[in-house]
Amino acid sequence: MKIGSYDLRISLLALSVVALFAVILAVTVLITNDMSFLIWGVPALILLFVIPLALNYMSQKEYADLEPVYREKAKTVRIRLINESMIGQVVRVEGVVEQVHFQFLNRPSYVVADRSGEISVKMFTSPPERVKKGDIVEAIGTVIQRYIMTGDPVINCVVIKKIDKKIESRKKE
Repeated sequence: MKIGSYDLRISLLALSVVALFAVILAVTVLITNDMSFLIWGVPALILLFVIPLALNYMSQKEYADLEPVYREKAKTVRIRLINESMIGQVVRVEGVVEQVHFQFLNRPSYVVADRSGEISVKMFTSPPERVKKGDIVEAIGTVIQRYIMTGDPVINCVVIKKIDKKIESRKKE
């Protein structure tokens, strides 16, 4: 579903909840022959569908508003240079997406690698464009620790976009 410039996606988990609730509501009405369940059931079913859409819209809008600020502050770095002393800094990395996790929850996590190393790039909303394994991307975000007070550095991503860049490989001679 598209609202304005935002491509809204409902997670598979949220759709499963709506479907499960719809089945339970239908079975309850069929077994009891009591149509009064529909008075509260149908609006609840609609809300179970609309609330995740609204949350996705709000988070995408917030991230889009933050993009210019992060682009201005971001410092381009090689992945291997990211360490604990950089926590809290805004960075820009470019690399190849090696793995994609949790896209079905609209909270994707990517493993992005350049020639110097790899790092986990986490987003807390779905990006404007679908990023998949093998894409060359630019990721901008804040360096944080993987777990609240401990763990290796990861990037809390605000912007991840495919870029038109070719991967140069060494030629065997």
